Amino acid sequence: MAEPEFVTLQVEDGVGTIRLDRPKMNAIDEQLHLEVRAAAAEAGERADVRAVVVYGGERVFAAGADIKAMSQLDGAGMREWGRELQDSFRAVAGIPKPVIAAITGYALGGGYELALCADFRVLGSKAKIGQPEILLGVIPGAGGTQRLARLVGPAKAKDLVFTGRHVGAEEALEIGLADAVVPDAEVYETAVAMARKFAAGPPLALAAAKRAIDEGLELPLDEALTLETRLFAELFDTEDQKTGMRSFLESGPGKAEFTGR
Repeated sequence: MAEPEFVTLQVEDGVGTIRLDRPKMNAIDEQLHLEVRAAAAEAGERADVRAVVVYGGERVFAAGADIKAMSQLDGAGMREWGRELQDSFRAVAGIPKPVIAAITGYALGGGYELALCADFRVLGSKAKIGQPEILLGVIPGAGGTQRLARLVGPAKAKDLVFTGRHVGAEEALEIGLADAVVPDAEVYETAVAMARKFAAGPPLALAAAKRAIDEGLELPLDEALTLETRLFAELFDTEDQKTGMRSFLESGPGKAEFTGR
Protein backbone atom coordinates (compact mmCIF):
# COMPACT_ATOMS: atom_id res chain seq x y z
CA MET A 1 0.00 0.00 0.00
CA ALA A 2 1.22 3.52 -0.80
CA GLU A 3 2.27 5.94 1.90
CA PRO A 4 -0.90 6.85 3.83
CA GLU A 5 -2.47 10.19 3.01
CA PHE A 6 -5.38 10.44 5.44
CA VAL A 7 -4.50 8.17 8.38
CA THR A 8 -1.37 8.00 10.52
CA LEU A 9 -0.24 5.97 13.52
CA GLN A 10 1.61 8.10 16.06
CA VAL A 11 3.20 6.32 19.04
CA GLU A 12 4.25 7.85 22.36
CA ASP A 13 4.68 6.29 25.81
CA GLY A 14 3.02 3.02 24.83
CA VAL A 15 -0.04 4.69 23.29
CA GLY A 16 -0.66 4.52 19.56
CA THR A 17 -2.94 7.19 18.10
CA ILE A 18 -4.70 6.29 14.86
CA ARG A 19 -5.30 9.80 13.54
CA LEU A 20 -7.86 10.48 10.80
CA ASP A 21 -7.19 13.61 8.74
CA ARG A 22 -9.26 13.83 5.56
CA PRO A 23 -10.53 17.40 5.20
CA LYS A 24 -13.07 18.66 5.87
CA MET A 25 -15.12 16.10 7.81
CA ASN A 26 -13.12 12.85 7.67
CA ALA A 27 -15.69 11.36 5.29
CA ILE A 28 -14.96 7.65 4.99
CA ASP A 29 -14.10 6.64 1.44
CA GLU A 30 -12.25 3.55 0.25
CA GLN A 31 -8.80 5.04 0.65
CA LEU A 32 -9.44 6.23 4.19
CA HIS A 33 -10.86 2.95 5.46
CA LEU A 34 -8.04 0.95 3.87
CA GLU A 35 -5.55 3.25 5.58
CA VAL A 36 -7.44 2.73 8.86
CA ARG A 37 -7.13 -1.03 8.30
CA ALA A 38 -3.37 -0.77 7.76
CA ALA A 39 -2.91 1.43 10.84
CA ALA A 40 -4.95 -0.99 12.96
CA ALA A 41 -2.83 -3.92 11.78
CA GLU A 42 0.37 -2.06 12.58
CA ALA A 43 -0.90 -1.00 16.01
CA GLY A 44 -1.85 -4.58 16.78
CA GLU A 45 1.57 -5.93 15.83
CA ARG A 46 3.87 -3.33 17.37
CA ALA A 47 5.27 -4.23 20.77
CA ASP A 48 5.72 -0.55 21.66
CA VAL A 49 1.96 0.01 21.28
CA ARG A 50 0.10 -1.23 24.34
CA ALA A 51 -3.13 0.76 23.96
CA VAL A 52 -4.72 2.67 21.09
CA VAL A 53 -6.65 5.91 20.65
CA VAL A 54 -8.69 6.55 17.50
CA TYR A 55 -8.99 10.30 16.93
CA GLY A 56 -10.36 12.50 14.18
CA GLY A 57 -8.95 15.81 15.39
CA GLU A 58 -10.24 18.79 17.34
CA ARG A 59 -13.14 19.55 14.98
CA VAL A 60 -14.75 16.26 14.00
CA PHE A 61 -14.35 12.52 14.52
CA ALA A 62 -15.90 11.37 11.23
CA ALA A 63 -19.12 12.69 9.74
CA GLY A 64 -19.90 9.43 7.95
CA ALA A 65 -19.27 7.62 4.69
CA ASP A 66 -18.59 9.48 1.46
CA ILE A 67 -22.18 9.70 0.19
CA LYS A 68 -21.16 11.08 -3.20
CA ALA A 69 -19.03 8.00 -3.87
CA MET A 70 -21.65 5.61 -2.49
CA SER A 71 -24.49 7.13 -4.53
CA GLN A 72 -22.92 5.86 -7.75
CA LEU A 73 -23.04 2.19 -6.71
CA ASP A 74 -25.68 -0.45 -7.35
CA GLY A 75 -26.42 -3.41 -5.08
CA ALA A 76 -23.58 -5.57 -6.40
CA GLY A 77 -21.08 -2.76 -6.11
CA MET A 78 -22.27 -1.91 -2.65
CA ARG A 79 -21.90 -5.51 -1.46
CA GLU A 80 -18.24 -5.47 -2.46
CA TRP A 81 -17.66 -2.02 -0.99
CA GLY A 82 -19.49 -3.02 2.18
CA ARG A 83 -17.41 -6.18 2.61
CA GLU A 84 -14.20 -4.18 2.35
CA LEU A 85 -15.45 -1.55 4.80
CA GLN A 86 -16.52 -4.24 7.28
CA ASP A 87 -13.08 -5.84 6.99
CA SER A 88 -11.42 -2.51 7.80
CA PHE A 89 -13.65 -1.95 10.81
CA ARG A 90 -13.11 -5.55 11.97
CA ALA A 91 -9.39 -4.80 11.94
CA VAL A 92 -9.99 -2.00 14.45
CA ALA A 93 -12.31 -4.12 16.59
CA GLY A 94 -9.77 -6.94 16.49
CA ILE A 95 -6.78 -4.96 17.77
CA PRO A 96 -5.70 -7.16 20.72
CA LYS A 97 -5.19 -4.13 22.95
CA PRO A 98 -7.48 -1.63 24.67
CA VAL A 99 -8.88 0.84 22.12
CA ILE A 100 -10.49 4.20 22.96
CA ALA A 101 -12.35 6.41 20.48
CA ALA A 102 -11.82 10.13 21.19
CA ILE A 103 -14.85 11.87 19.70
CA THR A 104 -15.19 15.57 19.01
CA GLY A 105 -17.82 17.19 16.81
CA TYR A 106 -19.74 14.67 14.74
CA ALA A 107 -19.49 10.88 14.69
CA LEU A 108 -22.33 9.92 12.37
CA GLY A 109 -23.14 6.89 10.25
CA GLY A 110 -19.90 5.17 9.34
CA GLY A 111 -18.09 7.53 11.70
CA TYR A 112 -19.98 6.25 14.72
CA GLU A 113 -19.74 2.69 13.39
CA LEU A 114 -15.96 3.14 13.51
CA ALA A 115 -16.24 4.41 17.09
CA LEU A 116 -18.32 1.32 17.95
CA CYS A 117 -15.27 -0.80 17.11
CA ALA A 118 -13.42 0.70 20.08
CA ASP A 119 -13.67 -0.69 23.61
CA PHE A 120 -14.50 2.73 25.05
CA ARG A 121 -15.78 6.07 23.74
CA VAL A 122 -14.87 9.50 25.16
CA LEU A 123 -17.12 12.30 23.89
CA GLY A 124 -16.71 16.04 23.91
CA SER A 125 -19.58 17.85 25.58
CA LYS A 126 -20.75 19.29 22.24
CA ALA A 127 -20.36 16.07 20.26
CA LYS A 128 -23.23 14.62 18.25
CA ILE A 129 -23.44 10.95 17.35
CA GLY A 130 -25.97 8.84 15.49
CA GLN A 131 -26.93 6.51 12.68
CA PRO A 132 -28.78 8.72 10.16
CA GLU A 133 -28.70 6.26 7.25
CA ILE A 134 -32.47 5.75 7.37
CA LEU A 135 -32.88 9.36 6.21
CA LEU A 136 -31.11 8.36 2.97
CA GLY A 137 -33.40 5.39 2.40
CA VAL A 138 -30.87 2.80 3.59
CA ILE A 139 -29.69 1.23 6.86
CA PRO A 140 -26.33 1.19 8.64
CA GLY A 141 -24.05 -1.21 6.80
CA ALA A 142 -20.78 -1.24 8.77
CA GLY A 143 -21.88 -2.58 12.13
CA GLY A 144 -24.49 -0.03 13.17
CA THR A 145 -27.33 -2.52 13.48
CA GLN A 146 -25.19 -5.16 15.18
CA ARG A 147 -22.54 -3.56 17.40
CA LEU A 148 -25.03 -0.88 18.44
CA ALA A 149 -27.66 -3.43 19.52
CA ARG A 150 -25.03 -5.39 21.45
CA LEU A 151 -23.91 -2.22 23.20
CA VAL A 152 -27.24 -0.71 24.27
CA GLY A 153 -29.84 -3.41 23.56
CA PRO A 154 -32.27 -3.82 20.66
CA ALA A 155 -34.90 -1.26 21.71
CA LYS A 156 -32.47 1.66 22.03
CA ALA A 157 -30.68 0.59 18.87
CA LYS A 158 -33.98 0.52 16.96
CA ASP A 159 -34.87 3.99 18.22
CA LEU A 160 -31.60 5.39 16.90
CA VAL A 161 -31.64 3.46 13.62
CA PHE A 162 -35.36 3.92 12.86
CA THR A 163 -35.30 7.69 13.50
CA GLY A 164 -31.79 8.54 12.36
CA ARG A 165 -31.71 11.22 15.05
CA HIS A 166 -28.59 12.85 16.40
CA VAL A 167 -27.77 12.12 20.05
CA GLY A 168 -26.05 14.68 22.26
CA ALA A 169 -23.19 13.80 24.57
CA GLU A 170 -25.14 13.69 27.84
CA GLU A 171 -27.86 11.42 26.43
CA ALA A 172 -25.15 9.25 24.87
CA LEU A 173 -23.58 8.83 28.30
CA GLU A 174 -26.94 8.11 29.92
CA ILE A 175 -27.89 5.31 27.52
CA GLY A 176 -24.45 3.75 27.20
CA LEU A 177 -23.32 5.08 23.82
CA ALA A 178 -20.48 6.96 25.54
CA ASP A 179 -18.28 6.03 28.48
CA ALA A 180 -17.17 9.54 29.42
CA VAL A 181 -18.09 13.12 28.53
CA VAL A 182 -15.56 15.91 28.98
CA PRO A 183 -15.08 19.45 27.66
CA ASP A 184 -14.29 19.39 23.94
CA ALA A 185 -10.75 20.65 24.47
CA GLU A 186 -10.00 17.74 26.84
CA VAL A 187 -11.23 14.84 24.72
CA TYR A 188 -7.92 13.69 23.32
CA GLU A 189 -5.90 14.13 26.51
CA THR A 190 -8.59 12.27 28.48
CA ALA A 191 -8.52 9.36 26.02
CA VAL A 192 -4.72 9.25 26.11
CA ALA A 193 -4.73 9.27 29.91
CA MET A 194 -7.10 6.30 29.89
CA ALA A 195 -4.91 4.54 27.34
CA ARG A 196 -1.77 5.09 29.41
CA LYS A 197 -3.35 3.37 32.39
CA PHE A 198 -4.04 0.33 30.23
CA ALA A 199 -0.57 0.56 28.65
CA ALA A 200 0.96 0.03 32.10
CA GLY A 201 -0.91 -3.25 32.49
CA PRO A 202 -0.03 -6.79 31.38
CA PRO A 203 -0.41 -6.90 27.56
CA LEU A 204 -1.04 -10.62 27.28
CA ALA A 205 -3.67 -10.66 30.02
CA LEU A 206 -5.40 -7.60 28.53
CA ALA A 207 -5.49 -9.26 25.12
CA ALA A 208 -6.90 -12.44 26.67
CA ALA A 209 -9.53 -10.48 28.60
CA LYS A 210 -10.63 -8.61 25.48
CA ARG A 211 -10.85 -11.83 23.50
CA ALA A 212 -12.78 -13.63 26.24
CA ILE A 213 -15.38 -10.85 26.46
CA ASP A 214 -15.73 -10.12 22.73
CA GLU A 215 -15.79 -13.72 21.53
CA GLY A 216 -17.72 -14.94 24.56
CA LEU A 217 -20.63 -12.64 23.73
CA GLU A 218 -21.13 -14.59 20.50
CA LEU A 219 -21.13 -18.02 22.18
CA PRO A 220 -23.55 -20.00 24.34
CA LEU A 221 -22.65 -19.55 28.01
CA ASP A 222 -21.09 -23.00 28.47
CA GLU A 223 -18.83 -22.51 25.44
CA ALA A 224 -17.94 -19.00 26.58
CA LEU A 225 -16.95 -20.29 30.01
CA THR A 226 -14.78 -22.93 28.38
CA LEU A 227 -13.08 -20.23 26.34
CA GLU A 228 -12.50 -18.18 29.49
CA THR A 229 -10.98 -21.16 31.33
CA ARG A 230 -8.62 -21.90 28.43
CA LEU A 231 -7.42 -18.32 28.09
CA PHE A 232 -7.02 -18.04 31.87
CA ALA A 233 -4.92 -21.22 32.03
CA GLU A 234 -2.73 -20.22 29.08
CA LEU A 235 -1.59 -17.11 30.94
CA PHE A 236 0.08 -19.34 33.54
CA ASP A 237 2.73 -20.12 30.92
CA THR A 238 3.78 -16.46 30.64
CA GLU A 239 6.47 -14.42 32.37
CA ASP A 240 3.93 -11.72 33.15
CA GLN A 241 1.92 -14.12 35.30
CA LYS A 242 5.02 -15.07 37.25
CA THR A 243 5.99 -11.40 37.61
CA GLY A 244 2.53 -10.32 38.68
CA MET A 245 2.04 -12.98 41.32
CA ARG A 246 5.57 -12.67 42.68
CA SER A 247 5.17 -8.89 42.95
CA PHE A 248 1.84 -9.32 44.71
CA LEU A 249 3.31 -11.71 47.28
CA GLU A 250 6.39 -9.56 47.89
CA SER A 251 5.03 -6.00 47.61
CA GLY A 252 1.24 -6.10 47.40
CA PRO A 253 -1.04 -5.35 44.45
CA GLY A 254 -0.46 -2.86 41.66
CA LYS A 255 3.34 -2.67 41.68
CA ALA A 256 4.32 -5.19 39.00
CA GLU A 257 5.99 -4.08 35.78
CA PHE A 258 5.01 -6.24 32.87
CA THR A 259 7.03 -7.04 29.74
CA GLY A 260 4.42 -8.74 27.56
CA ARG A 261 6.21 -12.08 27.59
